[in-house]
Amino acid sequence: MPHSAPSSSHNYPVTHIGETASLGQVEPPALPLDELVPRELAGKRIVLGLSGGIACYKSAELCRLLVKAGASVHVVMTEAATQFISTITMQALSGNPVYLSQWDARDANNMPHINLGRDTDAILIAPCSADFLAQLVQGRADELLSLMCLARPIGRTPLLIAPAMNREMWAHPATQRNLQQAENDGAHILGVGQGEQACGETGDGRMLEPDEILHDLISFFTPNVLAGHHMLVTAGPTFEAIDPVRGITNRSSGKMGFAIARAAQEAGAKVTLISGPVALETPRNVQRINVQSAQQMLDAAQEHITSANILVATAAVADWRPATTATEKIKKNPQEAVPALHFVENPDILATLAQSPRAQSGQLYCVGFAAESQNLVEFATAKRVRKGVPLLVGNIGPSTFGQDDNVLVLFDEHGHHTLPRASKRTLAKQLIREIAQRL
Repeated sequence: MPHSAPSSSHNYPVTHIGETASLGQVEPPALPLDELVPRELAGKRIVLGLSGGIACYKSAELCRLLVKAGASVHVVMTEAATQFISTITMQALSGNPVYLSQWDARDANNMPHINLGRDTDAILIAPCSADFLAQLVQGRADELLSLMCLARPIGRTPLLIAPAMNREMWAHPATQRNLQQAENDGAHILGVGQGEQACGETGDGRMLEPDEILHDLISFFTPNVLAGHHMLVTAGPTFEAIDPVRGITNRSSGKMGFAIARAAQEAGAKVTLISGPVALETPRNVQRINVQSAQQMLDAAQEHITSANILVATAAVADWRPATTATEKIKKNPQEAVPALHFVENPDILATLAQSPRAQSGQLYCVGFAAESQNLVEFATAKRVRKGVPLLVGNIGPSTFGQDDNVLVLFDEHGHHTLPRASKRTLAKQLIREIAQRL
């Protein structure tokens, strides 16, 4: 019997697919813009600590992103931090009063250093200067932020550190010793970026960008259901050249595959992403390999699948390619007949990998995708059996290509069930949980 469809919190019609239904006959409504950005930190209380450094300008955007993700943000600043950004800015962005002093009398018990460290899900120091890092390691408590970090229950209130400093300060043995000691003491070090610095030099030591820190914070709170696993994801379209400037491709944007790669990485997996030509940023901490044609995608997949134990093939691979490719641009000539294209079949990447010895022996779990224009249940059910994969994910291609939301239907040996319309980011996280449960 088919699984029952999960309930949806959205007040939108959910298309439940029957054995003869065609999703192509019903165009589900698009989600409102505010629901395309999941509030992944909803219910989380974050204390955002700012120590002195020019990177405080990034903390304003970080605060905005945290609030947008649903977190309740409470800002604590050192006196040095106020030289770089105002308390008014951070209060306006967080929506909460900013704390500066351990003598702040606004708390009823006059103990903000205790209250802030107890009633929070995480303390995030961004930026963390070299000086403040040294204070943490030495256990100094001469102002509110360091006092709060020292007084926090280590086993209950995690401390995350986003360092920011000049490249020489970052490379100094004292700083590296302090980083190691802070980690030994239970802090989580988020690392640094590389590039131009305010002093005019270039190198390591820049604070990570706000979206990178947000990603790392979301990863921190995400259960590591894929820890120890290596996932290979194929994404986007393929491009089959006709001549040096023309080719055959499709409308796949790669958004679903990239969302799956990101969600898998956040869930603890090592992720390799093989992508056709798309204009998307590589998800953080994901290895990306760019390809053009179906044959190139297969070659890359066969090279990297040897170390992976999960394959998620979301790429919309061209079934055919031109039999020959012109070495120069084919020019239009009124005196000549319109050139005819002859096609040959491309290799079937999913079937090839699903029939490999590693997949047949159970060492490789394969998940396929089917983008149809009609009769999804009929075609996807047959495709899963034909490809020989335990799980196949179906959708209606014309209604999802290039969009930020989707409806997914999961097909396995027991039947099928629907993941209702949601952002591709949300669906990717749901699919990762489904895969983890099946491994």
